Amino acid sequence: LVSLFMSDLMVGLVVMPPAMLNQLYGRWVLRGDFCSLWYSFDVMCCSASILNLCIISLDRYLLIISPLKYKLRMTSCRALWLILATWTLAVLASFLPI
Repeated sequence: LVSLFMSDLMVGLVVMPPAMLNQLYGRWVLRGDFCSLWYSFDVMCCSASILNLCIISLDRYLLIISPLKYKLRMTSCRALWLILATWTLAVLASFLPI
C-alpha cells in the first residue's frame, strides 16, 4: 500500500503541475527538453500505480484461496521483491523509449 501511495503521490506532485500549466496555456510553456522527462515520469508513475494495484490484487487473492499457507508464501522478502519488480518494470517501460 505504501508503494501505491508513493506512485499516486508522485503523480500529484510531479506529473500534475506541468499538466495543469499545459491545460491553462494551451501549449507547453516549460523548457522543451523537460517535456520528454515529464512524459516519462507520467508513464512511470501511472504504470507503477497500475502494477501496484495488480500486486495488491494478487496478494489478496493468495490470502483468500489459502489463508493458512499465506504467511509461508508471502514473506516480507518476497513482498519487497514484488515491489522492486513493479518499480523496475515501470521505470523500464517509461525511460527506455527516451
